[in-house]
Amino acid sequence: MEITSVNTEEAPMAVGPYSQGIIAGNLVFTAGEIPVNPADGSVPDNIEDQTRQAIENVFAVLKAAGVEKNGIVSVTVYLKDIEDFPKVNRIYAECFEEPFPARSCIAAAALPKDVGIMISAIGVKN
Repeated sequence: MEITSVNTEEAPMAVGPYSQGIIAGNLVFTAGEIPVNPADGSVPDNIEDQTRQAIENVFAVLKAAGVEKNGIVSVTVYLKDIEDFPKVNRIYAECFEEPFPARSCIAAAALPKDVGIMISAIGVKN
């Protein structure tokens, strides 16, 4: 099976020895995407806007690999503060459509750049 790296300027560039995403067969795996605006490197101030930006970054990596939103099958959400879960859940519901991907949410003691959220996903190429 061929394994290919995914890279796009529509999401923040990797800051270490990893790929933004990996294509393995018809599956695409994203790295953990933090809410950094790829155009200017800024991070939104509140968890709602951070959630939107992180999701947009995930969508950008998956799109670069040929995965549409309806091809996302699994999402993992890492939260610095689990108390943000209801706010994140509301924004998540606005960004995804039924059937919703399978999802896990994990409380993390710390995240890169001291952000409040990081999201990774698995998609299937159409």
